Amino acid sequence: MSVPEILEVWQHHLTHSLRRSPHTVRAYANAARNLIAHCGSESLQDVARVESSQLRGFLASRRAGGLANSSAARELSAVKAFIAFARAETGDPDPSAPRMRGPRLKKGLPRPVTPDEAVNLAELVEGSACEDWIGARDRAVLLLMYGSGLRIAETLSLLGRDAPLGETLSVTGKGGKQRIVPVLPVTRQAVADYVEACPLPLDPDEALFRGAKGGPLSPGMVQKAMARARVALGLPDTATPHALRHSFATHLLGAGADLRSLQELLGHASLGSTQIYTKVDAASMLETYRDAHPRACKRAKKV
Repeated sequence: MSVPEILEVWQHHLTHSLRRSPHTVRAYANAARNLIAHCGSESLQDVARVESSQLRGFLASRRAGGLANSSAARELSAVKAFIAFARAETGDPDPSAPRMRGPRLKKGLPRPVTPDEAVNLAELVEGSACEDWIGARDRAVLLLMYGSGLRIAETLSLLGRDAPLGETLSVTGKGGKQRIVPVLPVTRQAVADYVEACPLPLDPDEALFRGAKGGPLSPGMVQKAMARARVALGLPDTATPHALRHSFATHLLGAGADLRSLQELLGHASLGSTQIYTKVDAASMLETYRDAHPRACKRAKKV
């Protein structure tokens, strides 16, 4: 089996067996390609024989090339999964990946935008689009992410048959896990406005959100539109499309939502992933306190 064939089998496994997102498949395939090049592997058996010492050398070379801690940790996770896959495919009696700890990461808190900022971003993106239907499309996408807590991949995976939207929407998240999310009236109207304005035929089995040339809308186009809008509004670089999902979670928690319900709405596999938003909410309250209380600076130092 040649290197291209190895990568093809790996990507097929990720896509069809593990049901990973296209973004994850690309990242994991690139990591596998890097590992193969570093180790000089020529077969799946060679990949299966990669040991911890080779992994350490691989990670050191990637770090020397300027890879940040967070990226190195993700790449290590990807190549360990690749090695485990190779071992299982070649009948290795121990199909687990080599043991090796990744670089320590300092966990940062998500940076949500405020409700007003979310609305302003959606409106600015709509108003600055080159065509009215594209502006309606981008506004609908951003409002879905903010109003229903969707990931960008989940939003762009919606099909023509999903419109018109009802009060709830069934989405398929990471690992093929399905969940039901609420849809705000303003979001339903935004999607309806887009469908009405869109000059392209929206086939029930094709992507609901379409690019200017007729194909499925790419995440990169949404990210670029939001980047231009955040610059115009003077918002930080952390005001990305994914920040809208963080905002959804933070604002619900601040309004009294319990963690278990929030976990279901976000589609998190573990409650631990959801618990970080309790820290975000506490940080937001402290920031509000510091901004509003006349003696905040003096008191905050004692907190």
